Amino acid sequence: MVASPPPGNETIAGRHRVAVIGGGSAGISVSARLRRAGVTDITLVEPSDSHWYQPLWTLVGGGQATLRSTRRAEASVIPDGVRWIRRHALAVDPEARTVQLSGGDELVYEHLVMAPGLQLDWGAVPGLAEAVGHDRVSSNYAPEYAPRTWELIKGMRSGTAIFTHPATPLKCGGAPQKIAYLAADHWRRHKVLDRIRIILVIPDTALFKVPEWNRTLERVADGYGIEVRLRSEMTAVDGERREVVLTDHANGTRETVPYDLLHAVPPQSAPDWVKASPLADPAGPLGFVAADKHTLQHPRHPEVFALGDVANLPTSKTGAAVRKQAPVVAGNLLDVMNGRTPTRRYDGYTSCPLVTARGRMLLAEFDYDLKPSPTFPLIDTFKARRDMWVFKRYVLPPVYWHGMLTGRL
Repeated sequence: MVASPPPGNETIAGRHRVAVIGGGSAGISVSARLRRAGVTDITLVEPSDSHWYQPLWTLVGGGQATLRSTRRAEASVIPDGVRWIRRHALAVDPEARTVQLSGGDELVYEHLVMAPGLQLDWGAVPGLAEAVGHDRVSSNYAPEYAPRTWELIKGMRSGTAIFTHPATPLKCGGAPQKIAYLAADHWRRHKVLDRIRIILVIPDTALFKVPEWNRTLERVADGYGIEVRLRSEMTAVDGERREVVLTDHANGTRETVPYDLLHAVPPQSAPDWVKASPLADPAGPLGFVAADKHTLQHPRHPEVFALGDVANLPTSKTGAAVRKQAPVVAGNLLDVMNGRTPTRRYDGYTSCPLVTARGRMLLAEFDYDLKPSPTFPLIDTFKARRDMWVFKRYVLPPVYWHGMLTGRL
């Protein structure tokens, strides 16, 4: 294979056979699979020089992994033979088949893979952007804050700890509650749990949408004495006063609650330029890209596919979902490139490793119909297990770096 040109030597002029927007897990996985299938002239648009393994950020916030172990240089994961354009995508015109890039350039494509991820809307909750990283407020959803979460947990001996979940789709839907369980477990081990009030704010009618795992998580939360607020969300933060406003949508009430630790998960949506594009799903208010839920092909532009966090699919946004989506996109794109009807189908598979204590984890795997889809059918994944935690902490990262990102798994 031909090595990628170094950043700064980008070739933008001319028509590009396949343009991939986004160099996260989705964009890299599809690019690697296309290269393995013999596709040449693949162009990847990604502005960042860092590639993060985000599933470990919960364990960083829980004191069980280092932030350094979750980062690699973006250049090290770009597949050989893929042209890397280190720019921001600013707009897309699917009729003209062009992508506007930062710096004023325009990229012309024949086929397009949309995988730019989502954005964290810190400003959507009044006061949150100003408070996060200060005022005993942290979030495992950004690498600059995840280590701070652990420092706050370690330093707390009494008071009120609040953990929030936004009322929008989000990446790794279980992460907002996992850190609450890790914190509670730490406080129990240090014999201060009975002096700490823990509030877990959940916008849905249940802790987890799959009943089999929801029942288990209810027992976990009850065992820690966690006060679960269902159908509720954080609607304002006052960092200086260390107060948060919790709105209960079940009865329409608002309560101002003082906190000593706030782990805040911001609302999330498609990047602004995607929201403004013709590729956004008009039926979705958050601007995610329209895609057939089985073929992942855009309904109006057959040369466009979407996967990962940016795709408007009725399933959880996780790395495990991307692992199943990537071969579908790569295979169906090859079909389209060769004049065939797409044949691969995605069944909505996703998984959520639900860490419930230090060294204990449930593995929730399910499809579009919320039917459990276990990878290990002989293992009881409805029960928190040590081996599942070891699997998440020590097995999945090398599988990600050496299997998924290389197109082998």
